[in-house]
Amino acid sequence: MAAGLDSIPGGGAEILHDEVRRRIAPLKCSTDEWLTVMRAAHRKGLRSTATLMFGVGEEPVHRVAHLARLRDLQDETGGFTAFICWPFQSANTRLVPGDGSAQAYLRTNALSRLFLDNVPNLQSSWVTMGGGVAQAALHMGCNDFGQVMIEENVVSAAGTTFKMDSEEVERHIRDAGFLPSRRNMRYERIGGAAA
Repeated sequence: MAAGLDSIPGGGAEILHDEVRRRIAPLKCSTDEWLTVMRAAHRKGLRSTATLMFGVGEEPVHRVAHLARLRDLQDETGGFTAFICWPFQSANTRLVPGDGSAQAYLRTNALSRLFLDNVPNLQSSWVTMGGGVAQAALHMGCNDFGQVMIEENVVSAAGTTFKMDSEEVERHIRDAGFLPSRRNMRYERIGGAAA
């Protein structure tokens, strides 16, 4: 923080349910460990996002437990600036995918918006779903289209290769009926609205 760090990503959450985590990512930290890291960061003044990767054979009860843990931590710390969900990208992996359809994604976003009433922003995932589905997400719970990715290695390694520059991001937002605006990680507008 003394060197300028003021936020951390919320990745690695996958599904915050240890039964699922042990099956899909046995070398990753436990649910409680992930939440402890976020809690400590928030208490130090760092902000983070919160994420959910679904479609790995989990049950609805696992997704709801995940959202409940995020909501409880947000009630405690207020440190999450945004929530982002996306379906598991299965190419080049050994896991059997669940429902990663646009319908499942949009339904999960809409449910998350209702459940996470204390998280101020929901970000669409054009990186995994493409521009058209991300546009629909703006009408189904999301208030943030997302950002330009300078370098992305995780979902591209799993076979997903959607790419956009800033003009394409802004065009998609306008075409969905909204006015694009640039922001920082704390969701403070910078540079005014894009023309």
